[in-house]
Amino acid sequence: MTALTIRLPNSVHQKIKELAARDDVSVNQFIASAASEKMASVLTLDFLKAEAAKGKRSDFEHYLNLVPNAPAQAGDERV
Repeated sequence: MTALTIRLPNSVHQKIKELAARDDVSVNQFIASAASEKMASVLTLDFLKAEAAKGKRSDFEHYLNLVPNAPAQAGDERV
């Protein structure tokens, strides 16, 4: 494991201490979990952008044209 020193405003540090206590975890565990969640979010966005870049408008239009032209089912109407 790696030690890391970070500077936080006192108000942020106090709130982290309160939230960690509420979750019955250490401040270190709380911050590690928060960093992991942020990392997962960024990596997911990177993945989705990469997948979207592979898409082709012609493929989208092809499959869209396969959808039957029918009225919306009850409850699915536009308002």
